[in-house]
Amino acid sequence: MIMKFATADLFDYYADELQICEPIFFDFGGNNNFFGPIRTLKIFESFALTKSTLASDGEGHILVIDGGGSLRCAMLGDKLAQLAIDHGWSGVLINGCVRDSAAISALPIGVKALATNPTRPCMQGEGQLDVAVRFAGVTFHPGHFLYADADGVVLSQRNLLEKP
Repeated sequence: MIMKFATADLFDYYADELQICEPIFFDFGGNNNFFGPIRTLKIFESFALTKSTLASDGEGHILVIDGGGSLRCAMLGDKLAQLAIDHGWSGVLINGCVRDSAAISALPIGVKALATNPTRPCMQGEGQLDVAVRFAGVTFHPGHFLYADADGVVLSQRNLLEKP
């Protein structure tokens, strides 16, 4: 289900309930307006756990990847973005880079990241799934809700678009 919202309006109505991300992310996906419950991944310059996570049922979730802010390689490319779509993910937010940005921009998924880099990460590497991660001035908790649009990214402990 696609629901339209504006992060500015969410702020106007729910400012006391929101965490506001620092404005460090750029839009790369074909869908710039996305929201959903968060799953988190803490991993550095590796994509094995990212791939296996995106291959699982996303159920409308957003995968928040804390790649340590690395600009040395991409944490997501067009094949992983397509995998996310195929498995029902609403979007991906990356504290790191993407590659294949032109191809990702044509895909119906929300993707925000710090930058682009054509370099692929290594396959080996350990990570942690569904742990609290902190970057962009906020803490991302699994199960909380992320709302993203052209104006930015905001977080809430509850679904603000659900009718009471």
